[in-house]
Amino acid sequence: MDFILIDRDTASSTRDALAHIRLETLDIYNRLHSIAEDVLLVNFIHENYPDLPILPNLRCGAWYTDPHIAEGSPAYFKSTDGHFGSWGFNLRRPNLHLLSLLASHPGFILVDSTRAGKRIPDALSKTVPIWCAVINRAILKIYPELASDKWDTMLYTPPQVVSPQEHAQIEKRLDEWANALANSSYDIPRLNHPLRPLWITPANSRLPTLPTNNSEARMFSPVICLSASKQVHDGLERRGAGYTYVQGSGDDHEMWGKGLTPKLFWDHQDELLGAPHSKLDALVEKIVTASSDIQAPITWVTLPTPIEKVAGRLCICANADLPDPWPSYLPGSDDSERAAAYIQISPSPEATTTSHLHADHDSKHLIIDAAEGKRGQYQYLQTVLPLALPFMETHLRAGSRICISCETGKDMSVGVALAALQSFWDGDGVCILDTAVSAPSKESIKTRLQWIIASRPQANPSRATLKRTNEFLLTPAAFGRPIPIGERRQPSEIYASAVTSIYA
Repeated sequence: MDFILIDRDTASSTRDALAHIRLETLDIYNRLHSIAEDVLLVNFIHENYPDLPILPNLRCGAWYTDPHIAEGSPAYFKSTDGHFGSWGFNLRRPNLHLLSLLASHPGFILVDSTRAGKRIPDALSKTVPIWCAVINRAILKIYPELASDKWDTMLYTPPQVVSPQEHAQIEKRLDEWANALANSSYDIPRLNHPLRPLWITPANSRLPTLPTNNSEARMFSPVICLSASKQVHDGLERRGAGYTYVQGSGDDHEMWGKGLTPKLFWDHQDELLGAPHSKLDALVEKIVTASSDIQAPITWVTLPTPIEKVAGRLCICANADLPDPWPSYLPGSDDSERAAAYIQISPSPEATTTSHLHADHDSKHLIIDAAEGKRGQYQYLQTVLPLALPFMETHLRAGSRICISCETGKDMSVGVALAALQSFWDGDGVCILDTAVSAPSKESIKTRLQWIIASRPQANPSRATLKRTNEFLLTPAAFGRPIPIGERRQPSEIYASAVTSIYA
């Protein structure tokens, strides 16, 4: 056996070189200019397919997609659903809202990117192809009259990325996932054409030719998967313009962004890209600080999402969307004349196991502080849910609509809405405050989560939030949760008990 001896100076030089490369990949100046370079390709593709709406695949794709030209809500296809051996169609993120684009467009473009070592992210090479094939097969199960040679249910994957063996393994499971989707509570629309993925990367020598919307030759609705970043050696390539190109720069922005978000980048793009390297950090800090200091809006930033299955009696939004003062009535429903009540879950690094309760003169506002991370999950289980559920029951009995908000409008607010749907609505979406409530099960909870996602596609509760919500609902009244009629105390009693136990 041969041994290669490396002296200390060589080893030290290697470490220094690797450390320098790592610093270059984390440098926000290099990242933002790399993103701007990739945006040129995204805009070029959009110009060449003007009939196709363009939208980002969260989270990375939002850096490359100008929100002024994007249409509809972003997509959320996770690479983990396409990882080898872990392939799946996740009913928690079915992306069914994308199908509404096909009512007025022949297809759409999804924008994403990936880091060094790949040309196409797994989200685009496998998760989206799985999604297309599952949607096509589920539609055929729901609308069997479509059965013909023209309704394509095949799985399409990029052969240069997915091996024939992996393709075959995925294909064997498509019917299982399609059955689960067809039997879910989601409303699957009847499409005119099956979906088919196509791929574009910076390495393409020519673009796919698509039949026009009115063409008789049109056999499918294209889902163009655009991987925006160039594949370069070691993920880095130095540019003469004074920056180092970093492949997949938009990925994991918490590591390099210094608080900058895609929205802030697009709002201040010219200013950020025009700043010299030496002044960029200070400019980013100024922009991030200014965005944090913005006062509450006087009107809704984004209207709250009413959950359609329950006629909009529950709504969800992000804290930043709430106007100041909070309106007496909620928009976005035929039932908008009902009075409004609010639950706001606010992040607080100082929050302990106690949360503060705030109620105005007519007790229409419940504000609960919860820390982030593991401590926040404990508070969510022990404080947020025991306070929120009785508060909601009181206001549902009064005929009010209820708006639930958290920092993102995607996590804890969704968990609270899920607990309420299981506690106060039956399987048909009928409010049942004075009749026996069926015992919750994992299936009934899953169905109600689908009600939320069907109305609010961006809902993305963490695994921990869902686990705690299940624990709260499935565990006998250990947390002061609402219990079946006949054993129930009055809401005011439950509410007082929960508050007493928190402050004891």
